[in-house]
Amino acid sequence: MSAVHAVVLIQCEIDVIPEAAQAIAEIHGVSEVYSVAGEFDLIAIVRVPSHDQLSSVIPGGIARVEGVDRTETLISFQVYSKHDLERLFSLGFDEA
Repeated sequence: MSAVHAVVLIQCEIDVIPEAAQAIAEIHGVSEVYSVAGEFDLIAIVRVPSHDQLSSVIPGGIARVEGVDRTETLISFQVYSKHDLERLFSLGFDEA
């Protein structure tokens, strides 16, 4: 069974971006959180075993973090890459 990947674009209250980012990073299923410039303040990468789990991570988790005003979710259908994504996104990331 392959994992479900989603990119979550997040708008936050400006004064709590670092705290919101840290709280989001601690949610089970969130693998990375990036602070970005532009319309959105943060981008969270979500990786879960099934579509059913997206609801507990995104509306049940990310959207409820204090300071989060709005989210927009992009669900991945297929990955196109030259990299070994399973190795790069594994829990025991090793740069060797």
